[in-house]
Amino acid sequence: MDRYFGFKEHGTSYGREAIAGLTTFLAMAYILFVNTDILSATGMDPGAVFTATALSAAIGTLIMGLVANYPIALAPGMGLNAFFAFSVVIGLGIDWKVALFGVFVSGIIFIIISLFKVRELIINAIPAELKYASAAGIGLFIAFIGLKQAGIVVADEATVVGLGHMLKPTTLLAIFGIIVSVILIVRGFKGGIFYGMVITVIAGMVTGLIDPPASIVGPVQSLAPTFGQAFNLDWSEVLTWKLLIVILTFLFVDFFDTAGTLYAVANQAGFVKDNKLPRAGKALLADSTATSVGAILGTSTTTAYVESASGVAAGGRTGFTSVVTAALFLVALFFSPLLAVVTEQVTAPALIIVGILMASSLKLIDWNKFEIAVPAFLTVVAMPLTYSIATGIAIGFILYPITMVTKGRAKEVHPIMYVLFFVFLGYFIFLSE
Repeated sequence: MDRYFGFKEHGTSYGREAIAGLTTFLAMAYILFVNTDILSATGMDPGAVFTATALSAAIGTLIMGLVANYPIALAPGMGLNAFFAFSVVIGLGIDWKVALFGVFVSGIIFIIISLFKVRELIINAIPAELKYASAAGIGLFIAFIGLKQAGIVVADEATVVGLGHMLKPTTLLAIFGIIVSVILIVRGFKGGIFYGMVITVIAGMVTGLIDPPASIVGPVQSLAPTFGQAFNLDWSEVLTWKLLIVILTFLFVDFFDTAGTLYAVANQAGFVKDNKLPRAGKALLADSTATSVGAILGTSTTTAYVESASGVAAGGRTGFTSVVTAALFLVALFFSPLLAVVTEQVTAPALIIVGILMASSLKLIDWNKFEIAVPAFLTVVAMPLTYSIATGIAIGFILYPITMVTKGRAKEVHPIMYVLFFVFLGYFIFLSE
């Protein structure tokens, strides 16, 4: 095992890798509860989603560790789960089984483009500004959902949205959770989001706002309500423009989210040489395989987690770190009774914090160039305002070629962007009928 993972080569040891694996797990354990909370809004069985989340994270992370030998963990992605639940199922009215099929197909396409190494073509086709804007827009969308769950933002007939009742006990609990999480992260605590949720739950139980769980450890929840449901659907709902756009969006967001995360974490670990990421193909293949497997199990897109950087900071340098993290996700299967105490007020702070972190990509956009600023800005604001990630991406992809051609920079626009212009234009025409 020492030779397989290259402990001596990377100057690490079993103990250091094990601690790094535990650190990564604690930093991202919140996804077990947050993903369950988000996907259950579609009508999916919470217990089955919890099991699917843990299993997909364990399988994907194990593949990443054993095949790509990277200390990078995977799990159902934040943003993608919100898109799945609120944009696709609730917004477009697509059945969650059909949406899971869309996730599965996007994973298969990802596998194919990873095998044939066409990722460079796709990356170069879409301008960096739209990638940054999409990430930031998803962050605002997630934060908006969190503020809504916390009761800080509420519906208002006069102004569409307004400030909620800030002295409402459950809202105060959510605000407490936000403050605690922020303090922990500012102070540099690894897994600050997870610990913030734990402290919020304790505060909720002490104040009587959250009922204590009947138990902490229990049997593994049945996967039956979601397992294989991606193929138990009305096939007439599959061959539609709506689902095509959904698949393309899943693919787009997952592709660039994964590429960015892999590069960032690998660079922190010192793996990047001459701006190239070694074993990138294997890492992308692990990610895409996990997405398809996760869809079969019953969860939204599985992707690489930037929280893996916390494990790298703790000394993780090989895939053994990922193996440890995967094992801990399997152990977590027995803690499903804790779902009862993870209310919307507990998950809201996590959503808001993740949204803040994702919004940091705004600084990478060149706001001084109006032809760039227009599609980027409207991509960002359209996501929370229309309650749809797909709409934001579509608006940006339509406006970008227009502003660039108007500016006289038509030659800088990749041909694929012109194709996507007509695809998304057709999407809006279809929705308007």
